Amino acid sequence: FWPVRVEVATFKMKAVLALATLFVAVLAVQAMPIGEPSHLVNGSANGGCSTCGGSDPVNIDSWCSQYSGWSQECCRCIAQHESGGNAHACNKNTDGSTDVGLWQVNSFNWGSCNGGSAPCDPSSNLHCAKMVFGWGGNTWKYWSTCGGCGCCGRA
Repeated sequence: FWPVRVEVATFKMKAVLALATLFVAVLAVQAMPIGEPSHLVNGSANGGCSTCGGSDPVNIDSWCSQYSGWSQECCRCIAQHESGGNAHACNKNTDGSTDVGLWQVNSFNWGSCNGGSAPCDPSSNLHCAKMVFGWGGNTWKYWSTCGGCGCCGRA
């Protein structure tokens, strides 16, 4: 009878500790500013990588308007928060992948949308962004900033 009580008490303590850890993690994610996606190693304009390199500020609205299948408001917000309008933005992620361009297309997608090369120029980045958007059911759910823009389930 005594060992069973100890096991139950230990299990309850572990459960409480796990829930407390989860609660703290959720609070930390909610407190994160939209301009600093949690998956970035370095949230600067060229976060520690030289895949595209440099700064190439572009007019986000003119690039978003080249595709009528998505909300211009969501496109503008996503691109602004992903790259700050820098067509050559590049960020290394904690999982070893790299995000590049205006829409920060992840290197896991380059093979399917750009022949394996980084979509550094705005035209190829737009092409890849449209494909990733389509893979998400014509929503922005695959962008880490979609929640802050209120666009995860929207076109």
